[in-house]
Amino acid sequence: MKLQTQIPLKPQSHNQIDYNSKVLLLGSCFSENIGSKFEYLKFQSQTNPFGILFHPLAIENLITRAINEDYYSEDELIFHNEQWSCLDAHSKLNSTSRDDLLKRLNKQIDVTNQQIKDSTHIIITLGTAWVYRYLASDRVVANCHKLPQKQFLKELLSVEQITEALEAIIALVRRINSDTSFVFTVSPVRHLKNGFVENTQSKSHLVTTIHNIVEPRKRQYYFPSYEIVMDELRDYRFYNTDMVHPNNVAIDYIWEKFKMVWLTEEAQKISEHVASIQTKKSHRPFNPNSEAHQQFLEKLQIETDALCARFPHFKFE
Repeated sequence: MKLQTQIPLKPQSHNQIDYNSKVLLLGSCFSENIGSKFEYLKFQSQTNPFGILFHPLAIENLITRAINEDYYSEDELIFHNEQWSCLDAHSKLNSTSRDDLLKRLNKQIDVTNQQIKDSTHIIITLGTAWVYRYLASDRVVANCHKLPQKQFLKELLSVEQITEALEAIIALVRRINSDTSFVFTVSPVRHLKNGFVENTQSKSHLVTTIHNIVEPRKRQYYFPSYEIVMDELRDYRFYNTDMVHPNNVAIDYIWEKFKMVWLTEEAQKISEHVASIQTKKSHRPFNPNSEAHQQFLEKLQIETDALCARFPHFKFE
């Protein structure tokens, strides 16, 4: 008896990720979930230098500004609720100092530019096709920063608009890094504040668009994280208490699927070794001063040093 539908997946035949790969993850909060897995397992990865970006136009804007080294100026910042913020970036960059925010933004322009140049894989997770246009500038923004709703106009991006944005992203990146692989995915997080029907419409626009531009021969791929949650994990026990965000069990499940598809066999083995070390390092002994624990620490240090000698970018706390 089968109690679960399974999406057929097989290992990627080309351009898989190993410990020499450099991965840049951009997009919705689901990028943060997967990015944390890469970070924990000591892959060379960077996640959302401008914070969470939910829609394709925000990601296109970030990449355009980073590649063109289009630095921010003071007149692009806003002051609200005793904080300075930028409508192109997530609130995690906000600051009580205008100069500090400006430095942060422009530092991230440089950081992102270098990451794009160095990346072997860029993983882009799209969250929604709904966007907000700031009426004062007539520009679509990445984040409203809790400004009054009357200052924005809500719009649904068409498939054509999203296609143009993704094609622009690919063309811009290829201009300075012709060898990177793109992996597109749609976030399984439902944006129910937009409405149930509106969320389905939004996700369908994203899925349709991505399949318009996926082309393995051009190193442009799709990973079905949205479908895995919707079809394989069709139960609210796989969600957080908000009934919107996938919980840790679901994230681990999707990571196992992603790992099987995108990591080389060697990288999977090394990641298991790294996970074992991480577990050992988090161990809390009953008696830290015991001889047995000191021997345990010595063996762990030898194991860690051997792995770091093989992969110099590894840093264990």
